Amino acid sequence: MVEPIAAACEQVASVLLGKEQQIKLAVTCMLARGHLLIEDLPGMGKTTLAHALARVMGLEYQRVQFTSDLLPGDILGVSVYQQGKGEFVFHPGPVFTQVLLADEINRSTPKTQSALLEAMEEGQVTAEGETRALPDPFFVIATQNPQSQAGTFQLPESQLDRFLMRISLGYPSAEAERALYRGEDSRKLLTRLKPCLNPAQMKAIQTKVEEVQASDALLDYLQRLVDYTRHNPAFSYGLSPRGALSLLRAARTWALIHKRRYVVPEDIQLLMPYVAGHRVRGAGEHQGESLVRSTLDSVDVLG
Repeated sequence: MVEPIAAACEQVASVLLGKEQQIKLAVTCMLARGHLLIEDLPGMGKTTLAHALARVMGLEYQRVQFTSDLLPGDILGVSVYQQGKGEFVFHPGPVFTQVLLADEINRSTPKTQSALLEAMEEGQVTAEGETRALPDPFFVIATQNPQSQAGTFQLPESQLDRFLMRISLGYPSAEAERALYRGEDSRKLLTRLKPCLNPAQMKAIQTKVEEVQASDALLDYLQRLVDYTRHNPAFSYGLSPRGALSLLRAARTWALIHKRRYVVPEDIQLLMPYVAGHRVRGAGEHQGESLVRSTLDSVDVLG
């Protein structure tokens, strides 16, 4: 069960050098039935990672370049009148796929961003008064540039909450960057990636995730962490029940891909900044992810 996951991570690592931890986090996010947000400066490999994940997971994908003039209909689809039939016929948009690569999602307006809310939460879209189911599985892998970049619109909290994880790639190490200079173009390498999983295997793994055990002591620790974010004055608001459940699901998945049938506190500690960092807000100028890390330092594992 774990071997195809390891093979998938290894293939992606051959394209995105020196980012093994981020790759493993991204794979964990997808196997936990979650959507992934990749935030970083332009040119860091965000889109390359998204493309590579879709290919090694053996899933159909569509890419949408988000711009300020993109409309909801460009994502969901539109009905076009056909003279021969004498009726309107719906033409599905790129959202009707297994993986939607939403490139630079925060360059579109809030109205266009909101077109994905129903799709990400319920696996369906309502367009022109009719609700249509999306493929199963369905994932959104979105990239976004930092808010300091020109021409960006801040993602609202309701949109951020739909993403199970937010990760960043950062600059490569000197060794990885030198290998990048000497190697082939990543676009050529992407075409050579082979699927390591298929939808049926993915569903089987997701079923196994639900069997991973979380002890009462582990749940007590999780609850203390969540309570701290809700009651400490450094937070404007803390982690919601949905956010806590997302963290537990991600921890179960992380345990499974590391060949364990139970969650340990280290799983929670490693994943919490990526799962909770974009879901909480600090009072004043404090950033959510830094507050989450301080929470881990403040809350004792044993209570």
